[in-house]
Amino acid sequence: METEKRYSTLTEYELKQEIAQLTEKARKAEQLGIVNEYAVLERKITMAKAYLLNPKDFSSGEVYQIEGDPGVYFKIDYINGVFAWGYRMSGGKEQEALPISLLKPLK
Repeated sequence: METEKRYSTLTEYELKQEIAQLTEKARKAEQLGIVNEYAVLERKITMAKAYLLNPKDFSSGEVYQIEGDPGVYFKIDYINGVFAWGYRMSGGKEQEALPISLLKPLK
């Protein structure tokens, strides 16, 4: 059984390899109609992509669009690792954390 490494310990090359492998597994799961496995693999891909980004490129107080959720915006309170903590601008005032790979700057 292979031991899984933490994404935080992988190099950029290893992360890209991991994303490619996960993408292939997700594609197969989608083709086979295994919805739960597909969803888990998509979350892993999102997390791996977050480790390819620099958290310093995201600023507290700034508003970002949430990828895959058109018209929904997220205001960052603070960054902790590869997670942005803040609030969705669409009413809900409950603080949540999103991987920075889900945030896209407004143009």
